[in-house]
Amino acid sequence: MKGSHLFLCLFSMSCWLNLMPAAGNKIFHFGPCRISMSMTEIRSGFTAIKANIVNPIRTLSILSYPHSLHKVKSSDRCCITHHLFDFYVDKVFKHCKTEDSYVNRKISSIANSFLSVKRKLGQCHEENKCLCGQESTEKFKQILANYEGLNVTSAAIKSLGELDILLDWMEKSH
Repeated sequence: MKGSHLFLCLFSMSCWLNLMPAAGNKIFHFGPCRISMSMTEIRSGFTAIKANIVNPIRTLSILSYPHSLHKVKSSDRCCITHHLFDFYVDKVFKHCKTEDSYVNRKISSIANSFLSVKRKLGQCHEENKCLCGQESTEKFKQILANYEGLNVTSAAIKSLGELDILLDWMEKSH
């Protein structure tokens, strides 16, 4: 009998620890999806390289095109976030190479964090918890059009330089 109480106690503790976010992680709610991520780690990596990112184009913004991320409905947050993490992993980080190995390591670290979140958002999407409305689809199409209007390298560096826009939006909607 004592063994079963000990097992139940250990099992309960294990479940409780699995529900808690890792140290430094925050739980973000994107519609019905709950995603744990270390915003501190991503921000510190971005802060370390921001000064080294030379913004090739100052007249166009990829993420802050009027109303791109502003006023996204709660039900569309998961979808647009899923699309944006796919976008950053599949398009942006692949084309952000610099001459500085330190900057490249930081970019790689941020990319790995994004890849982890992308997988979690992908699971929500597969479980049909992350539905895409017309508004989120249109907003993402505009972001892609802004990106694809530039050459690949300039667009990637520009998008990396605007990462703080995405991070700020995520924290505000948190």
